Amino acid sequence: MNGDPRVYEVLNQLKINFEYFEHPEAPTIEIAMQYWKDIKETTHCKNLFFRNHKGNKHFLVILDHLQALDIHELEKRLKQGKLSFASEQRMEKYLGLKPGSVSPFGLVNDAQHHVHLFLDENIKHLPNISFHPNLNTASLVIPFKDFERYLDWTGNTFEYIQLY
Repeated sequence: MNGDPRVYEVLNQLKINFEYFEHPEAPTIEIAMQYWKDIKETTHCKNLFFRNHKGNKHFLVILDHLQALDIHELEKRLKQGKLSFASEQRMEKYLGLKPGSVSPFGLVNDAQHHVHLFLDENIKHLPNISFHPNLNTASLVIPFKDFERYLDWTGNTFEYIQLY
């Protein structure tokens, strides 16, 4: 299976069932959508990695892939000051990921629990969601209730917020 072996180890340890879908490299939502058309009853998630203006706080924002996000509106809703996309170096340092593969599964690499997650309130009641397994040549589908168990396991802080 493509992806970070640690992701599969953690999912197995937590007894989280998942469906695995291999596909060509999909670094953007637009490209990935071509390969997701056969994955039914699943909401695919957009994962955006931000830093605050001082660069001392980092945030992973997760929402439905079909939703647009205005960064200025996001700044108002998150109340974290000016935000910008985190650099490739920060992504590697805190999540162990490369651009195009951002996923909450990258939290397996955040031993210091530095990254805080903001999850859109609308995904909270979905039956299944999907993410890359830290490599954008596959997608994993898991039940949302199990995703919350994974988040608890990571030790990272997270909260739900209305993003749209």
